[in-house]
Amino acid sequence: MTYKEPYIIAEIGCNHKGDMQTAKELIHIAKIFGNANAVKFQKRNNKELLTAEQYNAPHPNPANSYGETYGAHREFLEFDLEQHRELKTYCEEVGITYSTSVWETTSAKEIASLNPSFIKIPSACNNNFEMLTWLCDHYQGEIHISTGMTTKDEIAELVSFFDRKDRAKDLVVYNCTSGYPVPFEDICLLDILKLQEKYGDKVKSIGFSGHHLGIAVDVAAYTLGAHIIERHFTLDRTWKGTDHAASLEPMGLRKLCRDLRATHKALTYKQKDILDIEQVQRDKLKFRK
Repeated sequence: MTYKEPYIIAEIGCNHKGDMQTAKELIHIAKIFGNANAVKFQKRNNKELLTAEQYNAPHPNPANSYGETYGAHREFLEFDLEQHRELKTYCEEVGITYSTSVWETTSAKEIASLNPSFIKIPSACNNNFEMLTWLCDHYQGEIHISTGMTTKDEIAELVSFFDRKDRAKDLVVYNCTSGYPVPFEDICLLDILKLQEKYGDKVKSIGFSGHHLGIAVDVAAYTLGAHIIERHFTLDRTWKGTDHAASLEPMGLRKLCRDLRATHKALTYKQKDILDIEQVQRDKLKFRK
């Protein structure tokens, strides 16, 4: 196997708490301190995505809510298109790639108008073929899709759909387990091997989107063939909100990027029996018959 350089995405998602300055601080730290390749936000049209009953219901965990209802909570955390344009411009100034997950067709159309290099489809929306059709027909960048809470047959249907649309070459399929946080026994890293075996020659890349604790698992995911690694990112894991607990803080992101790039350097074969660095030790230490 030839290993591509790791590509690390710091998913800010809604961890900015609805505040533009916090969002920019997260971007800045992800680049300058964390050394990530990209940051990713989320875009929802909440009244299109939610039923009236869901929109007006109380948040299921009131301690994490930013509004009186779930709809008000979601609107508080939502940036509009012009704010996303501002975030993309700031990413370009800092020197990090901007992207966003889109949750329905209206958001897909809005974010596509910004022409990011890739757009992400969350696990919850990977069966929205209206949205996927529009993106395949109108957006020319990469389309990244998570496969949490998705059956093997549904994944096969997804890849087949992109193949029929002649867009499989732009598709990145992520191994993912939908949980926050996910216990280690439910991460199921070996499914990366199955994705590689079935789709590695059909799609652009295989990725891994993790919602677990720590960073050891991500290195293992990379060695199994997922060269794109996505992790949620926050400035403080104790902040109010459902994603913070399963997110990396700045030092965690920095160590993740360091370890993945060190692993990439290490994943080679010996070019000769005795390396130059070993020859010195061999001359000094090797038992002489």
